[in-house]
Amino acid sequence: MRDNGLNIIVCIKQVPATTEVSIDPETGTLIREGIEVTVNPFDLYAIEEGIRLKERFGGKVTAISMGPPQAESSLREAIAMGCDDAVLLTDKAFAGADTLATSYTLACGIRRIGAYDLIICGLKTTDGDTGQVGPGLAEELGIPHVSYVRKVIDVTDNYILLERTIENDYERVEAPLPCLITVTKEINEPRLPSFKRKLMARRAQITIWNSKDLDGDPKRFGLNGSPTRVVRVFHPPPRGGGEMITGDPKEQVERLIEKLRELRIL
Repeated sequence: MRDNGLNIIVCIKQVPATTEVSIDPETGTLIREGIEVTVNPFDLYAIEEGIRLKERFGGKVTAISMGPPQAESSLREAIAMGCDDAVLLTDKAFAGADTLATSYTLACGIRRIGAYDLIICGLKTTDGDTGQVGPGLAEELGIPHVSYVRKVIDVTDNYILLERTIENDYERVEAPLPCLITVTKEINEPRLPSFKRKLMARRAQITIWNSKDLDGDPKRFGLNGSPTRVVRVFHPPPRGGGEMITGDPKEQVERLIEKLRELRIL
């Protein structure tokens, strides 16, 4: 058991609440203006696990997000669920970031927050679906990470004991602190905020930092720091209706062979 509590940081992202999104033809990035947004569903499990660990071991949970100013609403939702503090990294310089630039920006923000024992991320985001930011963030910070975590068994002063999913089974892993974990939906059931917590979240002070506040390398923020670029976006051509081959089995085989020869497959 841990006696002095955990300093936990939860990374969250605001994502489109719909699949009907458009791509900017010049930058190859999502157009987020004017669409309904929500907390990334996978991140709700990360928030919940952070709160549960605080309830078990004591400590503090800080939510952090990188995004446009409207992402503040998602951080308030995290506070309504039970997070103690929230930090928003927002700047036009951060726009268009791929997973590498996002990991770097979050790492700069976390370094400014200060000491931490555990960082929790959702498994992936519904808009990117890569699952790369969590591990990338751990590499930027120089700490170990464990992905696909389905259960936190125990936390001591020096290590965390976990279960992680592997294909059709799971394994038990011990990792030194501080470390980063990405969690699956199997780990818990996110709570609904109480009315009292919702009122508290409305009045909560959200810390807002821009690129200058982070004291990072400007060449590693946003599009400038993103080696991954969308070169072209297009819709695949519609599939044809196909051709039905009728007749008795022998006739069907003969017709199929004839068709394959016409297509130069045989």
